Amino acid sequence: MSHEGHYQPLRGYNDQHNSNTTVQQQPPPTKSTQLVKAATAVTAGSSLVILSGLVLAGTVIALTIITPLFVIFSPVLVPAVIIFSLLTLGFFASGGFGVAAITVLAWIYTYVTGKHPPGADRLDTARQTLINKAREIRDYSQQKISGTQNS
Repeated sequence: MSHEGHYQPLRGYNDQHNSNTTVQQQPPPTKSTQLVKAATAVTAGSSLVILSGLVLAGTVIALTIITPLFVIFSPVLVPAVIIFSLLTLGFFASGGFGVAAITVLAWIYTYVTGKHPPGADRLDTARQTLINKAREIRDYSQQKISGTQNS
């Protein structure tokens, strides 16, 4: 019952949300409408194919002209690109490390001032675990030392 190219909403959706409105059936597309759609599609598609062919031809011509220049100037261009890349990477890395350092210092400040930043409970749990483990090691070593002195 649905025609190609026409939107047919689901019955349950219409019954639940649009109970007051009725769905009007549109007449099937005529031959002239289909002809216009086909002509538009062929025109748009062929113009895009022609445009992509022109871009491909321009790219090949530009690459053909530029390649000898790249070969001639490669002893200068390759080190320049490497140096520029390293400088850019260095600036981005230093900026990232700076932001990370500021974030960590802000977290430490909020933790030291008594506020409860995210992750503070995990830090407190880890600190308590380390303290307990250090006490266990101290008690164990004192037992071993006192045991060897008594024998």
